[in-house]
Amino acid sequence: MLTINQKKSFEVTVAEQHSAITVGSGDLPVLGTPAMIALMEQASVQLVTPHLEEGTSTVGIHLAVEHLKATPMGGKITVSAELTAIDGRKLSFALKAVNEAGETIGEGTLDRFIIDKERFMAKLS
Repeated sequence: MLTINQKKSFEVTVAEQHSAITVGSGDLPVLGTPAMIALMEQASVQLVTPHLEEGTSTVGIHLAVEHLKATPMGGKITVSAELTAIDGRKLSFALKAVNEAGETIGEGTLDRFIIDKERFMAKLS
């Protein structure tokens, strides 16, 4: 069962697949903003997935993130998502990424919506 204040976090070592060069968001060998955002979304998905009914999933519907500090290749970051609100099928999260020194490198909010997978995909046909 999903409840407010549930959290999920994990540690990542910044590797080539996370670099701004690889993700196309810049030309420096640092953590790219799109990679940081993907990791934040991954934390939210990992938080909710074990609690969803079979045949359902979540999709992102709104994201607001600030990338505050650069992280070099090989740096370790901890990414987290905290469920802050449940409004019917809408789930809201606080997102955060912190470096090894405990400095916030990114933060923001995310809204995801619980969907029925079959109905969602049928709308795309």
